[in-house]
Amino acid sequence: MSIDIEVLENEALGLSIAQRAHLVEKLIASLDSELDSENAWAKEVERRHAEIENGTVSLLPGAEALARLRAAFE
Repeated sequence: MSIDIEVLENEALGLSIAQRAHLVEKLIASLDSELDSENAWAKEVERRHAEIENGTVSLLPGAEALARLRAAFE
């Protein structure tokens, strides 16, 4: 079965956010050479999520974080 990539992209972009996230997870998991990297990132995401949940770290709005970075490098 051959599907035009543009048609596939348009169909994928029409999915809900949750469906797209699920599709992305499946596609990434299918890339054997990327599996080690994906597993490492998944563990990192879990670690960061746990830090947020237990109050070890606090979150900043993106605009504030970028402003701080810009100020640090000026």
